[in-house]
Amino acid sequence: MSAKKEPSVWQGFKAFLMRGNVVDLAVAVVIGAAFTNIVNSIVKGIINPVVGAIGTQSLDNYSSCLKDPCRVSADGTVKSGVPIMWGSVLGATLSFVITAAVVYFLMVLPMSKYLARQAAKKAAREGTKEVVDVTELEVLKEIRDALVAQRGAGHGER
Repeated sequence: MSAKKEPSVWQGFKAFLMRGNVVDLAVAVVIGAAFTNIVNSIVKGIINPVVGAIGTQSLDNYSSCLKDPCRVSADGTVKSGVPIMWGSVLGATLSFVITAAVVYFLMVLPMSKYLARQAAKKAAREGTKEVVDVTELEVLKEIRDALVAQRGAGHGER
């Protein structure tokens, strides 16, 4: 009975690194970080000023008091009461929705339309090739039938 040698931790780690999906994941993280800068600058430079013109740019100051009297210092420490900081939650939610909208409408939607056009072009090319193949097949069948007919007529004349 021979015992199989277990691969070492180093060999397993090396095999893990050599998988293609690890490299793809690393590239995706780097591209995602660069893409985050683009989206953040669109949100901070364009979207937030537009929202700020309508209302306020910082919702962090909005809160309610669960137990009076609520006193919060400038650095954010609660001195008394139980404040519910719903403004910061609303601000984070709006920031998320705005960021998701920017990503969808400026990146995902145009890319999906582009990929759909590319797929339609490819399908049209393949459809044309298929029609040509079918036409060639039809011609070959006709030639075969004509040869069979000639051969049959030739046997009848002898």
